[in-house]
Amino acid sequence: MHFFIKILLSAIIIASVSEIAKRSSLFGALTASLPLTSLLALVWLYYDTHDNGKIIELSYGILWLVIPSLAFFVVLPLLLKYGLRFGWSMALAALATTLIYLLFVWLLRKFGMSV
Repeated sequence: MHFFIKILLSAIIIASVSEIAKRSSLFGALTASLPLTSLLALVWLYYDTHDNGKIIELSYGILWLVIPSLAFFVVLPLLLKYGLRFGWSMALAALATTLIYLLFVWLLRKFGMSV
């Protein structure tokens, strides 16, 4: 039951963001830019484990991986601006972001950091 409550609350938040964005791009972007997923994940993890070490580890991982995730929001609008269809733009932006994630994690490990 706990798992389904997590799914329901998470889905409500995601659906709310898209509804807000229909009415106002600014408020939709503001709501989407909030670390809602991270907050939910941290709350659910703490609720499930009460392990501060896991919270710390997840928080640092999120911190480092936010940086390469920004590539998606650079690549997607550029592809759309140049006339690529939405589906292809989403797929290519996701692919580019995945490649940048892999490169970024490799670089972090090369410098002795773990995520």
